[in-house]
Amino acid sequence: MDDGDVGVAPGSSSSSSSAGLNIGAGGAAAEAAAEAMQEEVGTRRQAQAEGPGDADAQEPPKKRSKVPEGESGKLEERLYSVLCCTVCLDLPKASVYQCTNGHLMCAGCFIHLLADSRLKEEQATCPNCRCEISKNLCCRNLAVEKAVSELPTDCTFCLKQFPRSSLERHQKEECQDRVTQCKYKRIGCPWKGPFHELPAHEDDCSHPTKTGTELMGILGEMDQSHRRDMQLYNGIFSLLCYEKIGFTEVQFRPYRTDDFITRLYYETPRFTVLNQTWVLKARVNDSERNPNLSCKRTLSFQLILKSKVNSALECSFLLLKGPYDDVRIKPVIHHYAFTNDANETEYVLLPINDSVECNKLLAAKNINLRLFIFQVQK
Repeated sequence: MDDGDVGVAPGSSSSSSSAGLNIGAGGAAAEAAAEAMQEEVGTRRQAQAEGPGDADAQEPPKKRSKVPEGESGKLEERLYSVLCCTVCLDLPKASVYQCTNGHLMCAGCFIHLLADSRLKEEQATCPNCRCEISKNLCCRNLAVEKAVSELPTDCTFCLKQFPRSSLERHQKEECQDRVTQCKYKRIGCPWKGPFHELPAHEDDCSHPTKTGTELMGILGEMDQSHRRDMQLYNGIFSLLCYEKIGFTEVQFRPYRTDDFITRLYYETPRFTVLNQTWVLKARVNDSERNPNLSCKRTLSFQLILKSKVNSALECSFLLLKGPYDDVRIKPVIHHYAFTNDANETEYVLLPINDSVECNKLLAAKNINLRLFIFQVQK
């Protein structure tokens, strides 16, 4: 080996070997190479201390792309169109049902479709694909229900956006603009306004300073409403003191009339209460011609005595919901004296809250209720 050739020491790095090749015997070249190496190492150390390397060493860090507000709005609109009910085209507020092909229906529209099919004596079908739907064929879509609960919606009062899952709590307990009433409403104050204005109103409310004579008229009107409620409950308690009390579970089954224009009606099988045979009948909207075209729907019923009696049988009766039913019925007491010549009561309204509750009953295959009969002692 010549004196001018310098070998590479074992274990040295590739960068140092490339810098030290053929430096020759001249000291100037060696010093220049050493300075270049030190400068490169210093540059790398400075870059590491400052942050990411330069553009040649590595790519600049990718910034997290922020979706513009307009694009976010478009995304929410697309989700609304995907998750909305196929009937009312609105986002479901509670349960979501789907047909066998996956089309979504909110609980209200689903029950309404089943009720309409019952009134028209047709098989209920999905509005999109026309496949058959029923409570047995359709199931709830929990994933859609959870997705809808996370979508933002506007508060009715303050117009701020909140996830649907927390909106109800916000509007009832947290929103400063929610409508509230004065604490003196019990003595007739009619004020209603935003919650944040309530303290100022109550400080200036004139009702606490009213005279007793002025308050007596207000309290009299409130007592009338309370008196009607107490009359109902006292009537029920007095009936429970009767000697002969009977009750049974009744099941209304749908039938059609044999007239030229068929109409839907319901009837129970014969049942025995208080040693007498009875039948219950029910009809929709008092047997109007096309109840499926009406948004307001009612059910009325009559009690019929089928067995013969020796003397007038005076009874009180009322219908309540069954043990496993979720329909809301307000108790109403009815009175009638049954004889062999007058063995049918007039049709009386089933005291359900609204048309939504009526659709629940119509959508069911059978209507299950509980009947109480109290025999009046003479």
